[in-house]
Amino acid sequence: MENKSFYKNLVDTSLRGDLISPSDALKCLSDSEVDWFTLLNAAFEVRQYYWGRSVAIHIINNAQNGHCPEDCNYCAQARTSEADIEDYPIKDDSEILDEARRAYEAGAFRYCMVFAGRGPNAKRVERLAGLIAKIKSNYPIEVCVSAGLMNQEATDVLKRAGLDRLNHNLNTSQSHYPKICSTHSFEDRLTTLKAAQRSGIGLCSGAIFGMGESPSDVIEVAYKLRDVGAVSIPVNFLLPIPGTTLKTFTPLSPEYCLRILSLFRLINPSSELRVAAGREIHLRQLQAFSLFPANSLFMEGYLNTTGNSAVQTLQMIKDAGFSIDSTHELDDLLGRLERDADCRTQTSQVEGVILKQLRDLRPSKRVSGCS
Repeated sequence: MENKSFYKNLVDTSLRGDLISPSDALKCLSDSEVDWFTLLNAAFEVRQYYWGRSVAIHIINNAQNGHCPEDCNYCAQARTSEADIEDYPIKDDSEILDEARRAYEAGAFRYCMVFAGRGPNAKRVERLAGLIAKIKSNYPIEVCVSAGLMNQEATDVLKRAGLDRLNHNLNTSQSHYPKICSTHSFEDRLTTLKAAQRSGIGLCSGAIFGMGESPSDVIEVAYKLRDVGAVSIPVNFLLPIPGTTLKTFTPLSPEYCLRILSLFRLINPSSELRVAAGREIHLRQLQAFSLFPANSLFMEGYLNTTGNSAVQTLQMIKDAGFSIDSTHELDDLLGRLERDADCRTQTSQVEGVILKQLRDLRPSKRVSGCS
């Protein structure tokens, strides 16, 4: 599209805080005349206005693997999944706290604890509150928790403990949701987000793309995340783990992934936008371009799958001309990691879905020596 006014209008509309129109949003995703690189630069203008060139690093702790009664058909931990994951019950407090220390020392801005299950009972909520308080008192790091469906009584307890963010992803549009889950509804997820918001907790909520959704579904969930006031939005690109029950997929090219990220930035200009699972697989050699619209990412892999090594991720940030939001200096972290080789999986490039082993999932339990 040679009409530069189209891209300028996108930027101006976004920076004014107005919504870009559904027709323009659809053009961003699907019109071949809309040049993806020019669109990426438009998104970068908005990203730079709100976030400069800083990148927030998130490190995720899969605090409980499997044992979930829900049937989300994309998820390796669902009760319907036959994926070959390493099942284990909730980690003990000392292990979770040690992994918080590791995340802080690795340069993380935010430590994310994920607990499988429909939602926590009162006893678990109190335990989570204790963990949050201990982490916040020991390390200058933000804490995010993902623990399923919650009411306001539970979110009030976590807020008093110092929780910064509650993660509960919408995952897809309301109209597409029944095709990916039957044990809870889109409305159930909205109820949890509203409870956290009333408690004064920042909302972390995002989506997964590649699950058979249409461009209209992408646009619908982008608008909905703005509507609910998500201050942090993880954008995941489906990792099709063998054994999960999802059968319908949307083709994801690097260009389409970057169009999605650009659209999410333009619709949610001031939100922290995170390029999350699947960036290594789907963006391939264009991973660094994801930082033009996104201002945060996950390091050291995802819930059940590996990603690029910490050194590769930090080097990518540096090479692309960005800095990190951390009390640690980027060059210092790189130097230390390059000197301190350990037993974690180190891959030059992720070319397929690789499930995490126990040594990745539970680094605090690692024995000396590499097996």
